Amino acid sequence: MPTDPPNSDALPARSRPSAPVPPFREAVRAWFLVSLQTFGGPAGQIAVMQRELVDQRRWIGQRRFLHALNYCTLLPGPEAQQLATYVGWLLHGTRGGLVAGGLFVLPGVVALLALSAVYVAFGTTTAVTALFTGLAAAVLAIVVQAVVRVAKKALDSRALVVLAVAAFLALALFAVPFPVVVALAGLAGWALGRWRPSALPRTGAAEGPDAGPPPVISDDVLHHEAPSARRTVKVLLLGLLVWGLPVAAVAVLTGTGSVLTQQGVFFSGAAVVTFGGAYAVLAYVAQQAVEVYGWLTPREMVRGLALAETTPGPLIMVVQFVAFLGAYRAHGTLDPWVAAVLASLLVTWVTFVPSFLFVLLGAPYMERLRGNRSLSAALRGITAAVVGVIANLGVYFAVHTLFSGTVDVDGGPLSFELPDPATLRPVPLVIAVVAAVLLFRIRWSVLRTLGVCAVLGLAAGLSGLPVG
Repeated sequence: MPTDPPNSDALPARSRPSAPVPPFREAVRAWFLVSLQTFGGPAGQIAVMQRELVDQRRWIGQRRFLHALNYCTLLPGPEAQQLATYVGWLLHGTRGGLVAGGLFVLPGVVALLALSAVYVAFGTTTAVTALFTGLAAAVLAIVVQAVVRVAKKALDSRALVVLAVAAFLALALFAVPFPVVVALAGLAGWALGRWRPSALPRTGAAEGPDAGPPPVISDDVLHHEAPSARRTVKVLLLGLLVWGLPVAAVAVLTGTGSVLTQQGVFFSGAAVVTFGGAYAVLAYVAQQAVEVYGWLTPREMVRGLALAETTPGPLIMVVQFVAFLGAYRAHGTLDPWVAAVLASLLVTWVTFVPSFLFVLLGAPYMERLRGNRSLSAALRGITAAVVGVIANLGVYFAVHTLFSGTVDVDGGPLSFELPDPATLRPVPLVIAVVAAVLLFRIRWSVLRTLGVCAVLGLAAGLSGLPVG
């Protein structure tokens, strides 16, 4: 058993959970049910896991959950899917991580593949547009609910609230790059922990006697899988092989100049260099896919984002839509539908395999560093910044859901978008209000709310109201 890290909270040298680990079959069913609720982007997905894993099932403690979230936030790729992989690994090792992360994206892969095909075949029909309008408005209310829930859990001191607000303003008004915001938040958290520790009270107050039974993975338990050079090399080599083989096969079978090879190489690179959450990734993908490769138009990119917002799973799943349209139109010698399906699956593969690799490589090391006070303080600063980031994403989505036009403000250090009041869309606004009432007042489930809002959007479109 490894020794306690320096400057630690003296974690007890135990390596087994304090409650029975759920059977693997039960965990598989639970992860699948969680995957069906992962609407609303990273905010909604993190809130779902908070409710299911921490509050209800008690599989993991609050501090352990936030520690894992902090680490996943620092990685390139979808942090919510990586968080599911991390918790799955904590419960059942590597197979648990693979199943949890895989099931997290599976419903979204199937749904967006089907919706991409529907868009290509019937994308201009009023019924489809109206249905998506209702879903997008519901997602807006879901994101607001998620921001409130995550903020209540993570912002337990005035200093952390200030960091969250500062992160929001830096992103929303000054267009500060996400990596810079995260780095400054981590530095601020470290400084507070070193020179003003009273500003960062101990987390985990909710773990007291009134919080219910102890979690399966207690906050003071070390994971039994210790880091080692042998394990790291093994995971790295196997991961790189699994990641690269499909791209190499496509290049051999279709040629290095085919759209399938181009997409496989491009999205493989995007998976490891695009830090900053879904919207930072999508900004880069949109610029390359639209302006450099010409796989789709700017308006189609926005529609693809709307589709990804209204399906379960990470928002980065929109790359599947991009690949589908690009390969359908530049299919080469393949049937256009075959090329489109192959491209969407290939791009999904090269986008998510690195996420598994990063988590399985780093999680054992992060577990041993949980007791390090300086690191914990820095990560708590990052957690606060993440709340501001999620709030900023909510504002971005609200502007582009409720208004069809925006005005760019670029004066000195300020750089942001304002909605054009003349372009307010009444139908999404009304549906968003209905969704907020259902979620906050009546306390309906996310899936039930989405169903009602989809019906409202469809009814509005069929009655002749403007929904486009």
